[in-house]
Parts: sequence; C-alpha cells; structure tokens
Amino acid sequence: MLTRGTVIRRYGGTVGRRERLRPVEVSAAWPRETVPDPVHESVRRYVLNLTVAIGDGSIRSAAKLTQVNYSTLHAVLRGEAWPDAITVARTEQGLGARLWEGPVALPED
Repeated sequence: MLTRGTVIRRYGGTVGRRERLRPVEVSAAWPRETVPDPVHESVRRYVLNLTVAIGDGSIRSAAKLTQVNYSTLHAVLRGEAWPDAITVARTEQGLGARLWEGPVALPED
C-alpha cells in the first residue's frame, strides 16, 4: 500500500521520503502571519511579495506573464504547494520584480 510521501522507483520497489507539510499545515493563517521556522518564513515572504506583484490583476493574467501554470500559481498563493526555484525565477522575470528576499536568517560570517 502506498502512502503519502512514498516514491516508486523506476525499477521497482519503493523509497520512503520524509513527508513535507503544506504551507497551510505549517500555519493556519498562511501567509498572513509570521512563522517561527526561518525556511518557511522565507517562502511566506515570497508568497506575500507575489501577491503584491500580482496586485489587482488576475492569477490567469499573471500565469500568462510568467509562463507559470495557473494551477501552480493558485496552489502556491493558497498555501497548497511550495514554490520551486523555476516558479520563483519565472514569476520574478515575468512580473519584473524581486520577489524572493533570500534566507531570513543566516549565521554570522
């Protein structure tokens, strides 16, 4: 029986993968409230910046501008999925704005 987080290998067998919570599972108020985990907080800030960049425009128009699938943008904005690097890069390029601020906290050099 396959469960969430189970990956089927190409040549048979399964490999367990550490389950990753969706953003709305990290915080019920995603993305409106800060979260304590710095990695999740970095992504939350990206989602807020993406929301501002889209502004009064529609998700469909943003999808056309960015060449990111509507479903992907919709899921990221609703906290149902984490954005990947290609999504971040395409949304920045297509909307002409810096959306990813980088890590919230890094150790001192």
